[in-house]
Amino acid sequence: MEKDTQFRKNFIWNTLGTGLNAFNSLFFMIIATRVNGIEQAGVFTIAFSTACILYAIGLYAGRVYQVTELDEKISDKDFIINRIITCFSMIVFLILFCIFRKYNLEKTVIFLLLTIYKALEAFSDTIYGILQKHDKLDIVGKSLFIKSLLSILLFLIIDLLIGNIIVAIISMIIICVIINITYDFRKAYKYVDFKQKINWENVINILKKGFFVFAISFLGMYVVNAPKYSIDSYLTSDFQTIFGIIVMPATIMSLVAQFLIHPYLNQIVELYKTKNLKGLEKLILKMLGIIGCFGVLATILGYILGTQILGLIYGIDLSMYKIGLSIIIISATLYTIGTVCSSILTTVRETFSQFVIYVGVSIFAYIISTILTKYIGINGSIIAYFFIMVSQALSYFIYTKIKLKKIFVEDKK
Repeated sequence: MEKDTQFRKNFIWNTLGTGLNAFNSLFFMIIATRVNGIEQAGVFTIAFSTACILYAIGLYAGRVYQVTELDEKISDKDFIINRIITCFSMIVFLILFCIFRKYNLEKTVIFLLLTIYKALEAFSDTIYGILQKHDKLDIVGKSLFIKSLLSILLFLIIDLLIGNIIVAIISMIIICVIINITYDFRKAYKYVDFKQKINWENVINILKKGFFVFAISFLGMYVVNAPKYSIDSYLTSDFQTIFGIIVMPATIMSLVAQFLIHPYLNQIVELYKTKNLKGLEKLILKMLGIIGCFGVLATILGYILGTQILGLIYGIDLSMYKIGLSIIIISATLYTIGTVCSSILTTVRETFSQFVIYVGVSIFAYIISTILTKYIGINGSIIAYFFIMVSQALSYFIYTKIKLKKIFVEDKK
């Protein structure tokens, strides 16, 4: 009974926290477009997308890897030290990226500040992993909810008062630092043995063992954002804003995946440990069925009301992108199916094959995004997004089905 009560608390708060956190980029975009104009909103869009890709470096192996570390040879302190290194690496890569792209000072500062914001979020995630291992996902949800809500409010107030997007981003960073110290650390402190010596071999082993998990996440983020970089190369910032707006509803589908994956992680691990293939397949089909139903509903609503609502929110006429928005939502549904399959494969420590899949999809994404955006414009970017998601979802679903059967057949022998 107590276990069921905790599960409900975990699910409710994780849903609230993860939900608002996933939607904060939507609110940031609305504020930036309304207050700072369509051009600067375009810069904010590509900067935030880049920060999200670099976020994969910060997470590196990620919370799924941390929570599903079955032999528990790597301590929580080792994970924390590893995360400090990876978060610092985010900043280094961002600086090199801005130099390579030859961005001006203002654009570089926006990119840098948003990357710092996401680096703080990545560091928090390892604290969340510690809490989740002790079945305290409700605390994680509360932390995400508080951070997201205060970040949005401060960003809005400062941007309205000053009209300076850089100062508004700095306010978000300050909020994250304060909550990390006063809430996250305080809640997780009792679960971490800080007197234990740092095992540098373990810290390095996380980098080694988690490389393919990181590479998958990094390439996965690139795949989603590949059309945006083609827009950055061939179109103007106002098109970046438009694409960013119609892609925003895709966040809802990613949100559905997070709602499903995190609360069921422990169940997935248990089914795998007990070699219950039927139970695991049943759970996977249940998750995919929910995603499919939600995707159909979202597509219908998106076609009927999507562009009107988005146009009203952002103050931009999007009526000509009605079909494009529907294509984006269908594409995002497919991507979410791939995300669920990826988490299953990560749990059974099947990572190299995922890396191979994503290398292939990333190459395809770069080629098709470049060609279609260059010659068709923003509609080409939308079509490219669809084909990229189809290739990702099909590759993952087919491989996951084959691999799980193979693993359990070998175990029986």
